[in-house]
Amino acid sequence: MIRKGLSGGSFKPLTEESIDRIHQTAMRIIEEVGFELNSEAALELFEGVGAWVDRERRRVRLPKEKALELIARAPSEIKLCGQDEKHDILLGGQRVYTGTGGTALYIYHPDTGQKRSATLEDLKRIAKLVDGLDNIHLFLLPTYPNELPLEQVDVNRFFAGLDNTTKHIMGGVYTLDGVNQVIRMAEIIAGSAETLRQRPLISIITCNISPLKMDKEYGDFIVTVAKSGIPLVCPAEPLCGATSPVTLAGNLVIQTVDSLMGVMLTQIVNSGTPVIFGSVATSTDLSDLKYLAGSVEMGLLNAAGAQMAQFYNLPFYATGGMTDSKVLDAQSGYESALTSLLCALAGANFIHDAAGLMEFALTVCYEKYVIDNEILGMVMRAIEGITVNNDTTAFDLIKQVGPGGNFVAAKHTRRFMRSEHYQPSLSDRDSREDWEVRGRKTTWRRAAEIVPQIIADHNYSLSDEIRQQVRSEISGIVD
Repeated sequence: MIRKGLSGGSFKPLTEESIDRIHQTAMRIIEEVGFELNSEAALELFEGVGAWVDRERRRVRLPKEKALELIARAPSEIKLCGQDEKHDILLGGQRVYTGTGGTALYIYHPDTGQKRSATLEDLKRIAKLVDGLDNIHLFLLPTYPNELPLEQVDVNRFFAGLDNTTKHIMGGVYTLDGVNQVIRMAEIIAGSAETLRQRPLISIITCNISPLKMDKEYGDFIVTVAKSGIPLVCPAEPLCGATSPVTLAGNLVIQTVDSLMGVMLTQIVNSGTPVIFGSVATSTDLSDLKYLAGSVEMGLLNAAGAQMAQFYNLPFYATGGMTDSKVLDAQSGYESALTSLLCALAGANFIHDAAGLMEFALTVCYEKYVIDNEILGMVMRAIEGITVNNDTTAFDLIKQVGPGGNFVAAKHTRRFMRSEHYQPSLSDRDSREDWEVRGRKTTWRRAAEIVPQIIADHNYSLSDEIRQQVRSEISGIVD
């Protein structure tokens, strides 16, 4: 049973009063402090809608009323489509989906305990693997092909995704030419530019810099993508005590302003642009100012971010499911599970980084995708909650069985046993004796057996005709 798009929202780290206080503080910052814009196009666009612009400091401020007007232009729901319609997802409200994430530089091999540089072939293989993992709903391009020159990275990353999975493809970009080529590639695969806008097979990540800054390149990227009408995400990554105040509330204020900067710019460029409010907010190891990916505070911050997104009526891109562990151990499991669960129960629409990532998001592991798929299946079951009605409370059955009886052979048990209880594909539930007979395999060993099976069974790729057209029109794609 595949669970996706279930409604969360039962976990609320912020009270209504707290949400309002975060909002009012964010609006004061937008109005009184402002933010730095290093894109000339973005500066001119804000100036054109009546923002206060300090050209010398490249600083922009907006009245609260204008900020709220721009935010209100953004759609409250966004459809992200797969090449197979069964993978379509609708972000918004408190509906929850999960996906991969990161731009990891390394691949970890648990059998040797070593890591190596990620390649384009790894990206293709991971796409095939994720295509067969039902609890991962969206494929965010997770690795960086280290062997490619920068000008070839964008087109090859997106082509690797589009050619190896029918799930929606989301990814970051590195050059303006790459942005334009990726959009054109997706138009070819969709069938036309109009079809791509109606059924967006791709979405693009355009990051802001905490605190309160947008660099030239990403400002230009936002303008270009917004003009195209392709869905985009505007995430920010404030770090407690480093690029935001050390308090979680202060971090949340910075994250809110930083992401809203991008949201507002998209609506100035093209009112109604499908844009996703985004957070990669987390805590910092203040002993050496290191970014932390597996802290419980990251889960709390992104759960609270979901509440802020719901307040602004915007779809939300959250971060969870990572670990700071270097190996597939208990820490890897509990950090990944806790942060994903907190985000999901808060109703975060798309939990990115929820599978595969480890070691401060520097590294991915094939086996961890399979392990995280199991975790996410349990997370989605937790979101579903407990259904209470006459059928599930089962009074008539209990009366029939009576004291001292059992329910093993009841039709009611057969009817509900699979839908009511999560059915694991990886977890070991054998007795010790049976587990020993089957080789005493650890979780990652069992996952290691599943990985090649899924990849070998994968049989999807773009048609030869589309592949030929893409290669004829898009330069730089490598075999």
